[in-house]
Amino acid sequence: MLETIGRWMERHPRLSRLAASALCRRDVPLNSAWQTIGWWETRRIPYNLVVGSAGIFSSAVIVTIGLVGYFLFHSEFPAPTGLTIIAVIMYALIANLCYTGGWLAEIIVRKAWPGEADRFAVLSFSLGLAFSVLLTLLPGFLAGVGGIFALLAHLPHLHR
Repeated sequence: MLETIGRWMERHPRLSRLAASALCRRDVPLNSAWQTIGWWETRRIPYNLVVGSAGIFSSAVIVTIGLVGYFLFHSEFPAPTGLTIIAVIMYALIANLCYTGGWLAEIIVRKAWPGEADRFAVLSFSLGLAFSVLLTLLPGFLAGVGGIFALLAHLPHLHR
């Protein structure tokens, strides 16, 4: 299974570069659960910074689309509510809970297949980071696409 995922990643240059980056690679094999936890936890802050940056970008796209709609089409521009802030905090907590699942899964893999644990860690961290960033960018992408369609729908009205 890991070989299949590894071959798939090799065919995708960006994922291969991510896995080979200093953040994702593992230069020295680990021998204990504590070393495993340490490897993952030293990457938690960079992971949060990368995913958080994607969240800020996604939020900026959403706000920009909302402002364009407000100024061009006089549409309602809803201000963030407490529910929005709670949703963002919950998303961050769930992302970090899933992150913790990475080192838990590696500890299990290390017990079952000791020779595959280091490779598993690099693959799961790389793919988990990529997935987290894409999932975090998704609302901004959807808002952007929706905003483009709304703009196209209003174009004939702008020239009147």
